[in-house]
Amino acid sequence: MPCGQRGAGEQGSTVNTATSRRAFLRGQVRETPRQRPVGARGEIAFHETCTQCGDCARACPEGIVLRDREGFPVLDFNASACTFCGKCTDACETGALVVDNVWPWRAQVAQSCLSLNAVSCRICQDHCDANAIRFQLRPGGNAQPQFDTEACTGCGGCLAPCPVGAITLFQITSETEARPC
Repeated sequence: MPCGQRGAGEQGSTVNTATSRRAFLRGQVRETPRQRPVGARGEIAFHETCTQCGDCARACPEGIVLRDREGFPVLDFNASACTFCGKCTDACETGALVVDNVWPWRAQVAQSCLSLNAVSCRICQDHCDANAIRFQLRPGGNAQPQFDTEACTGCGGCLAPCPVGAITLFQITSETEARPC
């Protein structure tokens, strides 16, 4: 790929595990991508343009925009879900959050899910406004959760209610960035 161009990841791919220079210099060979506020540019561009002013956090009516250990905004779905109101993006004057950027996160379930372990639980389905979580009955009376990534908005509404923390978000698309030469 020519210097300075960006390439897009494949649809349906999982988290981009490429090592950023920032992570490498900090001794973190594999850095887990963070859920930045809606509209966040790619990590390199985001880090270059975000001034850590906190305007996005103050504008968030749900109170889910917090700071990571470096002081940059991240989303914390323990309090609430994202309503995609766009107030964080509107409040960003630096260009770190862009209106047209697609939210690349979707929900998935881990093996620690109670329903996958023969315990009746459907609380994630009850909290999914997009109806992206359904349960399929299995022989023996167990129900297995089915997550529809097309219907899922990645709002995080199902994360906090899960009693065992079995639901996480993954990236359906990832963008590889290159700095201009």
